[in-house]
Amino acid sequence: MAFNFLPNRINKCDHLFVFHQITPLNKKSIIALTIAILLPLTGYWLVKYYSKDAVHMPHHYFYDSVTVQTKRGKSVNDTIWHRVKNISFTNQLGQQVSLDDLHGKILVIDFFFTHCPTICPGMARAMKKLQVSFEKNPEIVQFLSVSVDPEHDSVSQLRAFANNLNINHDTWWFLTGDKKEIYDFALQEMKASIADSEVDTAFIHTENIFLLDTNRIVRGWYNGFDTIKQAQLAADIPTIMLERDKKSPSILREFIPYLPVIFIGIGLTILTMTLLTKNKNKKNVTTRI
Repeated sequence: MAFNFLPNRINKCDHLFVFHQITPLNKKSIIALTIAILLPLTGYWLVKYYSKDAVHMPHHYFYDSVTVQTKRGKSVNDTIWHRVKNISFTNQLGQQVSLDDLHGKILVIDFFFTHCPTICPGMARAMKKLQVSFEKNPEIVQFLSVSVDPEHDSVSQLRAFANNLNINHDTWWFLTGDKKEIYDFALQEMKASIADSEVDTAFIHTENIFLLDTNRIVRGWYNGFDTIKQAQLAADIPTIMLERDKKSPSILREFIPYLPVIFIGIGLTILTMTLLTKNKNKKNVTTRI
């Protein structure tokens, strides 16, 4: 006896069971999916590889301490770089000023005295060129020339010296103050005798111009008579502005290690949506039990 399991007709009252036929990806879909995953991943790795040394940040030189912290299960050295302490001065305008007044600015500092017949005029010309270079961006950098002979460099003498250079008094201060505080500032905070081992600690007379970042951390010193060093200083000033505070990094930076996973997730999402769309457009295979 033959049994016919297939109905001859389908009645409206019959229960219908719908089977979605899963269609495998064709060749074009596989290629498109591969490109969707590999292209952003390739771009990410290329950018990461070629950009790691693209910008050379000025070094840090003097540290106060080093602590060990655990981040993501790994021990990481956290260096506490020496931050120059605040100090108060009187500038060429007779104003009482301090480093704290310059919060958020990069500082370019040299040491001089008004009756210097040797290196100071040349140092002043180098500082003048730098000020002119940044005259359209006065909010970025402040220039400071600190007298190492404050007993003789009065406010009026500082003002006359500055006027002879035809400078912008707002962005370049010529400073005087207590001699002991100034020498402690130069030797203990700016580390002038380390930057220039030949400096006379009894009368500081150095050809170096010092660069401090917005956190008042020494990032370099540059000979005021070396044109190559001066060009490097001019380049390092805007470079430091690109630097972010590592203690409060950008949210986007936190996601960088996870970008490959994110791209793979996007690819899998595209795959899933492609399969669902194809299945939805296919005719349903129906049968009645």
